[in-house]
Amino acid sequence: MARPAVFIDRDGCLTEEVGYVNHIDRLLLLPHSAAAIRKLNAARVPAVLVTNQAGAARGYFPFGLIDKVHRRLEELLAAEGARLDGIFFSPFVKGASCPPFNFDHEWRKPGGGMIGQAAADLDLDLARSFMIGDKITDVELIHRVGGRGVFVLTGYGKGDLENFGAQWRDRPDFIAAHVEDAVDWILAGLRLTHEFREV
Repeated sequence: MARPAVFIDRDGCLTEEVGYVNHIDRLLLLPHSAAAIRKLNAARVPAVLVTNQAGAARGYFPFGLIDKVHRRLEELLAAEGARLDGIFFSPFVKGASCPPFNFDHEWRKPGGGMIGQAAADLDLDLARSFMIGDKITDVELIHRVGGRGVFVLTGYGKGDLENFGAQWRDRPDFIAAHVEDAVDWILAGLRLTHEFREV
């Protein structure tokens, strides 16, 4: 039976927002990230990374670096007893200098390609799932499939909310200080609906 998942953005949400991560040493976990993922692991709720990564298409680093960075992310989380259930990324962006990724693609958020593939691979119910991110496009992405979106104030979040929040056509279901705060809100709601059983 398909189950709900928590989709999570990478930069500014799980890791520090440093611009383009062009070396694995620039990948740094935010303070609450491992604890948030551990809570999802304990609740048997899939934690799935979905991230736009257009730096390779823009020529900022080799495409293969994306996989190296994600392996490093998994190592950092594992060192703190946490694990991701899936990692999906989109290298596509319109107008970039490097083919074959320099065009619009459904995998680029807020398009639903990444979460659609995750749902197929991991047997997930998107309408019962959540998305955590520091951009309103993360919220828009999950709302398109009937799920709920949590906006975090880390990364670009606080600035985007203060500068542009009044103009948003879509609204978050919850605004969280950081990713662990977001996970706590999600798990509290899932407990109420008996969606999971903690280990």
